[in-house]
Amino acid sequence: MSTRVYIETFGCQMNVADTERAATGLRKAGYQIIDSVDAADVVLFNTCSVRERAVQKVQTRIGEVRDATRARQPVIGVMGCVAQLEGAAIFDNSVVNIVAGTRATDRIPAMIERVRGGESAVLDLGERAAGEIWDTSPVERHSPHVAFVPIIEGCNKFCSFCVVPYTRGREKSRTGSEVVAEVRRLRNAGYKEVHLIGQNVNSYRPKSEEGIAAYPGATPFSRLLRAVAATKIERIKFTTSFPRDFHPDIVSAIEEYPNLCDWIHLPVQSGSDRILRAMRRGYDSGSYLRRIETIKNSRRKLALTSDVIVGFPGETDTDFEATLRLVKQCEFDGLYIFKYSTRPGTPAAKLKGEVLPGEMKERFLTLERIQRENQNRLYANYVGRSISVLVEGESSRSADDVTGHSTCHKVVNFKGASSLRGEIVEVEITEAKTNSLYGRNVDCAGLSN
Repeated sequence: MSTRVYIETFGCQMNVADTERAATGLRKAGYQIIDSVDAADVVLFNTCSVRERAVQKVQTRIGEVRDATRARQPVIGVMGCVAQLEGAAIFDNSVVNIVAGTRATDRIPAMIERVRGGESAVLDLGERAAGEIWDTSPVERHSPHVAFVPIIEGCNKFCSFCVVPYTRGREKSRTGSEVVAEVRRLRNAGYKEVHLIGQNVNSYRPKSEEGIAAYPGATPFSRLLRAVAATKIERIKFTTSFPRDFHPDIVSAIEEYPNLCDWIHLPVQSGSDRILRAMRRGYDSGSYLRRIETIKNSRRKLALTSDVIVGFPGETDTDFEATLRLVKQCEFDGLYIFKYSTRPGTPAAKLKGEVLPGEMKERFLTLERIQRENQNRLYANYVGRSISVLVEGESSRSADDVTGHSTCHKVVNFKGASSLRGEIVEVEITEAKTNSLYGRNVDCAGLSN
């Protein structure tokens, strides 16, 4: 029997893509990928270190697996951002055998073999091998209909609160020809939607012009969007964009190609210029709002989502009020609100002016209420409209319903059979829920089992 490997993933889409890539390499090397920790010979945790709670969650899971599998003692490995950040320290007082950094994904099979050969602690925090190709088998994709396609990894921004430049390294972009070829393969395999992903996806700057569209005056990212759109895959989304690198030609590309979806995620983090400077974001509220104006003035109706951190060191009531004003002005379709979490080793960890937990919670709830008012109003506007939905599976709330996402990245549920999975259908919205929309299949196809 081949060695059985279970991988548990925490964090963002890049981590999901890394898990898919690791699973592809492991299966090629003769390992069996399983979906339960109970029978695993090797347990890998693909980790996120962006927030303190994510790190604690991984540590808790390692302890749970250790206790549950004490009799079998499987090989336990930590990969991803926590591995890159903590390194050999993870081995201290731990049952972990493997620590694989963010660029060691393709070397995990060899690391497992070293442990099976007698080594108790194997560490690899090295860079990717020269000429390494991003190779993901459709078998390992998280969905048979939606695929994550990394186009850039790493970050050069060094925001004062963020560990990503230390865990993911500097920005490195894949060639346009490599990205386009992957999207074509996915289209030919029946995928309906791709997400172009990266820590800062619109910071895309390949070393070669190979494979990206010729479009005078346009940024490399918007030219890549055009090249990917030309593959004729039905839907293209991208995340996450960095405000400083968001240029009007991105909106122009979306206007030109219907298969570039009508959704943009543009994290602002704060509405206070003073806090934005302390965060080292490289833009102010005015420049952010000018980008929002470009998005709002598009010929297409574009959905807009964002991120905000409350309780950053030194944030005053006045600073928070500036954030409230910006959120009200932008009218985001969705907003991810985070309480500031100190990450050791970042410049923000040394800043004075800690915001007390009670005050941080109050600001969180106030901002959540304002966003809820905005969102309820925006979602209500969808009632009576028909929108295109890619059905991704059965609804978790009702066995009679299926669920999927619209081109504007709204969760949409409606009554339908599981046979609709993977189909794109028109859904008339009949009700706006708190974080989703509900409707009916316009042509009623596939409603009977």
